[in-house]
Amino acid sequence: MSVLGALYRGESPVDFPSLWRRAVIVSTVAVLVGLASFGVRGLNLGLDFEGGTSFEVRSPGTSVAEARQVMERLDAADARIQIVDGEVLLIRSDVQDPTRATEIRDVLAAELGPVEAFEQVGPTWGDEVTDKAVRALLVFFIVVALYITVRLEWKMAVGAMVAVAHDIVLSVGVYSILQFEITPATVIAFLTIMGYSLYDTIVVYDKVREIVGRLGATDRYTYTELMNLSLNRVAMRSINTSVTSAIPVVSMLLIGSLAMGATTLREFAVALLVGIFVGSYSSLFLASTIVAGLKEREERWRLVFQKVRSRGLVDGPTRVIGRQEAAVSDTRAAPRSSPTGGPAKRRPTIAAPGAGGAPPRPRKKKR
Repeated sequence: MSVLGALYRGESPVDFPSLWRRAVIVSTVAVLVGLASFGVRGLNLGLDFEGGTSFEVRSPGTSVAEARQVMERLDAADARIQIVDGEVLLIRSDVQDPTRATEIRDVLAAELGPVEAFEQVGPTWGDEVTDKAVRALLVFFIVVALYITVRLEWKMAVGAMVAVAHDIVLSVGVYSILQFEITPATVIAFLTIMGYSLYDTIVVYDKVREIVGRLGATDRYTYTELMNLSLNRVAMRSINTSVTSAIPVVSMLLIGSLAMGATTLREFAVALLVGIFVGSYSSLFLASTIVAGLKEREERWRLVFQKVRSRGLVDGPTRVIGRQEAAVSDTRAAPRSSPTGGPAKRRPTIAAPGAGGAPPRPRKKKR
């Protein structure tokens, strides 16, 4: 409990740099698995992206196998069939000819049951939606990278963009492995994921900039140590943000999707839920790793590392957090320096009579 309390107050001595290598290995494996799933299984793109025809047939008691036999007789064996709410068949086919789609609808109504919904999307519309989704992602990356570069620095922009790309690949990889359908609502969820990931990353970057501003000039700590201190100060904040954001998403997933049968909410909620936790992970273990690695290659921080090592102060990836916390307190309470560079001299104070100090000198009377 004391460790959790220290973590909650931002004072937990977690050695993040010692975990970075393992995190990079885990992230690399997860990204490779996601990319392999893209190549083998592909993505279950929705009707709005691929085009085709969808039918909602109310047919209680009809199995997927029976519905597939009907679609095979109609030369549409590749149709995707799903049972919704136990009595509605959701049939999606790649048929894009309006005349043939109408014939399939009439056969389904005659053999399975009434067709309650019938939707057809042409290939032009699907290509247009896909192009807009890709364009939105590219514009998002460019604008955010420029903003972080101007507001902070380009090394932090690189770390943030790599973390966001990592989150998107993992989230889409989950959809590829589970074969969840990707709809325009899912794309909106992916954009929201990038917002969560960037929020946690910017919080970490802002804290490390504050810590470096206070302790960087002392040449007592390397950039990796200052990054570790920053992560310890903001780790619980990121965890709290993720947990509070995930609670309504889980409620939407359990109540809206499972209890009420709203499948659209499931597609949206799964993407959000995966993105929230992956975003917090990448901010603490991936974006910080990249920035620390790039900064340690700068001439200034290489000299600081050599100076710290020559003093014999480096006894591991990171020194005790308590020492760094004390150093932060020292910089806050340190007296101001005088214009000559030395400590500022305090003006002598004259104690008031009766205040425990020496009595004032009697003034001489003028003749």
